[in-house]
Amino acid sequence: MGPGARWDGAMNDPRATILQDLRANLGRQGKDSAALKAVHTRLQRHQRGTIPARSKGDRATLVRLFERQAVAAEATIFHVRHDSEIPQAVAEFLAQENLPARLRIAPDERLMGIDWASRPTLSTSFGATDGSDAVALVRAFSGIAETGTLMLHSGKQSPTTLNFLPDTHIVLLDSGRIVGAYEEAWDNLRTAGAMPRTVNFVTGPSRTADIEQTLLMGAHGPRRLHIIMRNDGT
Repeated sequence: MGPGARWDGAMNDPRATILQDLRANLGRQGKDSAALKAVHTRLQRHQRGTIPARSKGDRATLVRLFERQAVAAEATIFHVRHDSEIPQAVAEFLAQENLPARLRIAPDERLMGIDWASRPTLSTSFGATDGSDAVALVRAFSGIAETGTLMLHSGKQSPTTLNFLPDTHIVLLDSGRIVGAYEEAWDNLRTAGAMPRTVNFVTGPSRTADIEQTLLMGAHGPRRLHIIMRNDGT
């Protein structure tokens, strides 16, 4: 900026500049057009979709439904009662699948607080992955009984790379975080704080049958999805 030049804060906002250019090209000058206001109003209303009857029930019913749907989608589930049981559950799963005892863990406060040293043969590290890690452990924000789906969101404690790059995806899910329908999961996320940049819904391992209708696991992400469910009395 040269001598005597004035600083215009708006010019430093790429989003504002882009939106201003779009409005100009569409002939919609001003802060908001009627169409943009209508979109904003619709988003604020959080209009809900159709909720299937099977997504309604008490906590125990929803947990059982989530398990049935997740297993039907080729996920595996193991139950624990306390976080202290998680290292052993992970180690046993890796041994069962003949996988290396190395684990990349999301830098989540709760996961980092687990006593991983209780399984000294299990090598652990924390943080995002560059794709060189074969196994990742993350914590799910919610489970959706309707389809046996996991809701995962991005953030400092939950790098999205851990959900897609490792070949084996292990997810810790509290049974108390299981809801019936997608709309309920969105409601909980909205009240949890600032909305994350990314929300991913994961149902079973990655797969495709695009080539000659032959099912191929791990086509676009992990070939294994293992859910460690921490029960809370349900």
